[in-house]
Amino acid sequence: MTASLPSPEERLRAAGQRVTAQRVLLLRLLDESKEHLDAEGLYERARREMPDINLSTVYRNLAVLKEAGLVEQRYFAREHGREYFEPSTSAEHYHFTCLSCGRVVEFETPLIARVRAELQARHGVRVRHACICFEGICADCAARGQTVPPSKEIIPHDPPSHV
Repeated sequence: MTASLPSPEERLRAAGQRVTAQRVLLLRLLDESKEHLDAEGLYERARREMPDINLSTVYRNLAVLKEAGLVEQRYFAREHGREYFEPSTSAEHYHFTCLSCGRVVEFETPLIARVRAELQARHGVRVRHACICFEGICADCAARGQTVPPSKEIIPHDPPSHV
């Protein structure tokens, strides 16, 4: 956690939420995590510090934190089979998921700002947030000759002309 990041308690108060030990713990664990955590992974880490916490408490608090805008829910695969959570304090970024090993790479790019501006100019919409995920084969798997498993392969198609 960086020094400029408000504490979990401060963020909860600013969002008008009750400050509870469980919420503070979950926010702190998400802040400190160097990897993407789903609810079960967060639960396992939380139990190390708060052995009496249960999985339903984690899910219930994640829902509250998400509704309050303190955490963001992410999906790293097109089937949306598992939800991952990140603190909302991080800058907008995007994800690439390796279909072979499952590695997730975070990245930022100015290209999305250009797409956002074009969308706003063409359609008069106001884009609040962009959530874009890419899938493929990471450099390590490609170097080992890994390919996309046939069950995960999709055939690209031409984009619609109205976008």
